[in-house]
Amino acid sequence: MKETSTELSLANFSFELADGPLPSDPAANPFRLVVDPVMRTRLRRALFEMIEQHDQELARYVSEGSLALDSYKEYIEIFANSLKQTMATQEGVAYLMRVCGFDVREEEINLNPETRWKVQR
Repeated sequence: MKETSTELSLANFSFELADGPLPSDPAANPFRLVVDPVMRTRLRRALFEMIEQHDQELARYVSEGSLALDSYKEYIEIFANSLKQTMATQEGVAYLMRVCGFDVREEEINLNPETRWKVQR
């Protein structure tokens, strides 16, 4: 199947986010909702904004000629690595917290939180 030029573009895509929480039926979810749906929506919006920022920066570097790409595979690898590097920093986590409405100093952010499972696997 031949790809069109719009499918091959490194340009940004548009998306819409709901202002309020998405309707959900906790009974239909086998894991049940345990996190406030509004907070989940805020976090999702923050992640979309972060993804968009990374995409815009990479696209800018490519358009300026300062970043060479050989394939979409390489673009996705660079993009994923960029997000991973950001999320491995207190600054990256602080950005998500600020967008979600929390005022937390970066030095108070725990990059290695303990996951406390209640059920033994």
